[in-house]
Amino acid sequence: MEILVFGQLTDVLQTSRLSWPEVADTDTLRQQLLEAYPALAQHSFLVAVNQQMISSNTTLVPGAEVALLPPFSGG
Repeated sequence: MEILVFGQLTDVLQTSRLSWPEVADTDTLRQQLLEAYPALAQHSFLVAVNQQMISSNTTLVPGAEVALLPPFSGG
């Protein structure tokens, strides 16, 4: 799975794209990311799946597009 990384999260992860093993859902993904990148726990971030912001655990099908987004405000 490829994960797109945006904003200040690219500084934390030192990349704008991560190749990651397929996982079943976004809660598992978030947990694995926090274990692999402990500094990520200091930052708030949103997860989008297939260009849709999610607010709860979401099943990830193979080939899903996942993005990590820093908080943002509209104007």
